[in-house]
Amino acid sequence: MSRPPIYKRVLLKVSGEALMGKRDYGLDIGTLRVIADDVGAVVRLGVEVCLVLGGGNIFRGVAGASSGMDRTQADGMGMLATVMNALAMQNALEKIGVQTRVQSAIPMASLCEPFIRRRAMRHMEKGRVVIFAAGTGNPFFTTDTAAALRAAEMGCDALLKGTQVDGVYAADPRKNPNAERYETLTYLEMLSRDLAVMDAAAISLARENKLPIVVFNIHEPGAFTAVMLGDGKFTTVVDP
Repeated sequence: MSRPPIYKRVLLKVSGEALMGKRDYGLDIGTLRVIADDVGAVVRLGVEVCLVLGGGNIFRGVAGASSGMDRTQADGMGMLATVMNALAMQNALEKIGVQTRVQSAIPMASLCEPFIRRRAMRHMEKGRVVIFAAGTGNPFFTTDTAAALRAAEMGCDALLKGTQVDGVYAADPRKNPNAERYETLTYLEMLSRDLAVMDAAAISLARENKLPIVVFNIHEPGAFTAVMLGDGKFTTVVDP
């Protein structure tokens, strides 16, 4: 008998950079398909899944602001980039038979639904994947914060962060191969050690809502499915 998943409803956050694959910019279709296949496998386990995708592969508001752009305008461009990624992920998921809806915090009725909490929950109850686009709809908030907010609103059991490495390390393991990898951390340890996995607002929001954060390597084929079954390498952030 196969094991049941450890969570019933989850939000998966994937950075825009993760969608680039080995490219320097934009979307890598092969990477998109690998992630979509993994999401589809988790849905087939009976898990209700929603997603938040970053937009850094197309445009980063902070980078635009540092180049002299108005921060509010730059963040608006970054939010639009997340809509492009959401539509691309929707296409990849539907090509493998996974029903998907995109809901945007910025209304754009000809492309996707507006964010309506109850409608999103109904979609998930019917087995559809919901992709939340355009962040929170406000400047100065990252997509990490948007992910923590949507996960709390949806009553998710956990917030999963798909990154470039298989957990949270004391230092960048790509630069320091001897860096310590943590199995578990508390929210306060994440904040006090300034471990740059998610921004402080996102971590604080998760802590307030007792929402576990699970960090794993999104580029490992089947990693999302493995984490949902309690296998593989990952770091869990919870209060003791």
